Amino acid sequence: MGGMCGRFAVTTDPAKLAEKIKAIDEATGTVANAGGPNYNVAPTATVATVVTRHTEPDDDATRRVRLMRWGLIPPWVKAGPDGMPENKGPLLINARAEKVTSSPAFRSSAKAKRCLVPMDGYYEWRVNADTAGKKSPKTPFFMHRGDGEPLFAAGLWSVWKSAKDAAPLLSCTIITTDAVGELAEIHDRMPLMLAEADWDAWLNPDAALDPELIARPPDVRDIELRQVSTLVNSVRNNGPQLIEPAQPEPEQITLL
Repeated sequence: MGGMCGRFAVTTDPAKLAEKIKAIDEATGTVANAGGPNYNVAPTATVATVVTRHTEPDDDATRRVRLMRWGLIPPWVKAGPDGMPENKGPLLINARAEKVTSSPAFRSSAKAKRCLVPMDGYYEWRVNADTAGKKSPKTPFFMHRGDGEPLFAAGLWSVWKSAKDAAPLLSCTIITTDAVGELAEIHDRMPLMLAEADWDAWLNPDAALDPELIARPPDVRDIELRQVSTLVNSVRNNGPQLIEPAQPEPEQITLL
């Protein structure tokens, strides 16, 4: 996984989310809204994001819930013969907080296209000590709020248009930062979570990025972690069993 947040869980319906955070729901009724909870959101999946945008240049910007593809496609990526973006490099599912303002892939989004990516929690894999010269399998954990409320990760988004008259493709990336506290024992990086008090400043389309928001360590007091089953390792698996506490491995009984 190399310093990435590569999987998360979302069970809140976009319409309910919009109501909860006082946003306009632009997700429901769109073709991309497959609907239903997803306990194993993987790169290229369609995810609900929160943005603040103007409808008219002079009106008050409003908060909206909008669907995007996870894996940012910078506007300058060329279209392939099928009219879809030609993806030569790795999927831009994460942006390091330290580099968002300098990286060519992210800096234009960082100026005015910042979003939040809501999630029930995210998965991370702990590397275990090798035993007897063998590489130990990694142990998956699920990080979530103890009170069951969603987490909101800072993200960036972009609009990609092909030369044809196709609808623009919206895509996003999740910003990662150094993990803090107990979370650092699982992995050295984590999604940059933002508290509600910071949402408006982060999402404001008319203000420059506040460097303080990406420089300070995230507040993780409400975040709990639990070891979960290795079912999450496969993108094919889905359902509430993925976030349930892992059962201890059965001990091998040797008959004498």
